[in-house]
Amino acid sequence: MKLLSTSGLAREFGGIKAVDGVNFTLEQGEIRAIIGPNGAGKSTFVSLVCGRIGPSAGSIEFEGRDITTMPPWRRVGLGIVYTFQITSIFKNLSCFDNVALAVQSKLLREHGLRGLHHRRLRESTMSTLELVGLHPLSHTHAGTLAYGHQRLLEVAMGLALSPKLLIMDEPTQGLADSEIVEFCRLTRSIAESATVLLIEHNMSVVMELADRITVMNAGSVLAEGTPQEIRRNADVQAAYLGA
Repeated sequence: MKLLSTSGLAREFGGIKAVDGVNFTLEQGEIRAIIGPNGAGKSTFVSLVCGRIGPSAGSIEFEGRDITTMPPWRRVGLGIVYTFQITSIFKNLSCFDNVALAVQSKLLREHGLRGLHHRRLRESTMSTLELVGLHPLSHTHAGTLAYGHQRLLEVAMGLALSPKLLIMDEPTQGLADSEIVEFCRLTRSIAESATVLLIEHNMSVVMELADRITVMNAGSVLAEGTPQEIRRNADVQAAYLGA
């Protein structure tokens, strides 16, 4: 079942085409990876999808609904959640409070003020922290966490919003090998209830996790396919994998 699609999606910056007429379809329940060399347009593309920037041309549909001009906060309400390439957390707050803010936002959206029961807020926050393995650090200030834990905290904040589509930009950047193993486990767990779209340079992670891979180059889609098909693609080898 189609969850997200773009048609002719484009974005120019000063005459430079960062995204150039991208047609893209994402099926519900899959883990999709977007790969490509630096400057290929990957981050710009997902920024268009989540509404952080507007397109120069083209359209975006989510669950059959045109969201091309919809502001980002409304897209979050539909279930599109984005975690940043540069970690974006509240460093002066505890892990618990970071995730509780996201839970509170979801409860307010779904139930209004009547939904803000202390017990419900706490239980939802702690279960989300447990999912990413941070529940022992719930009272630790986020700014004192190791970098890998900060990345997991940001993922937890996204999960607290109950996403239908979770977009992660370079989630394994800066992670140790053991943390990458844990991230892969977490991603498979997330995919049981949400669709995952990730930009990733670690090809071992991509080949292990992705159901399908989209390869971008110079703002356009160069190729799409299963990990096996992408590994064998001569154009991809020349533009990216063989570099």
